[in-house]
Amino acid sequence: MHEVEAYIGLGSNLLDPQAQVSSAMQELNSIPETNVLKVSSLYISKPMGPSDQADYVNAVAKISTNLSPERLLAELQGIEQSHRRQRNSQRWGPRTLDLDIILFGDIQMDSKTLQIPHYGVTEREFVLIPLQELQADLIIPGKGEVEELIAELPPYELSRIENNNG
Repeated sequence: MHEVEAYIGLGSNLLDPQAQVSSAMQELNSIPETNVLKVSSLYISKPMGPSDQADYVNAVAKISTNLSPERLLAELQGIEQSHRRQRNSQRWGPRTLDLDIILFGDIQMDSKTLQIPHYGVTEREFVLIPLQELQADLIIPGKGEVEELIAELPPYELSRIENNNG
């Protein structure tokens, strides 16, 4: 596979979420044939789904990789497991770490295990705002320009954590 730029969403709301996301950003560099190019600021967002959980810390990392989307997903799931991520039947429940492939070059795919662009990207300010921070003119394949998608969002609560050194 040739080198592709991809964007990875990071999120956590358990066991020191800021530290979980910050260390995961560093661990992305340990993925074979992959380099972190740039990371967004950290943001605090309200949880999707059950509201009886802590706020999330979210960020996005821009990477370059020679891996296939499926192999990259497997590597990301390995990092999640090293952070004691537990998968259960509760969708959008609390988690120590969530890593999602948001974009992978200009690929559009929908398989049993992976949807690219990530299925919720157009409705999630905690993904769109960090994407805009990393590349303001970014176009999400089949969806549109990030800036236009942000303008279409309903009012949201998202706050940037100052002094994040990534």
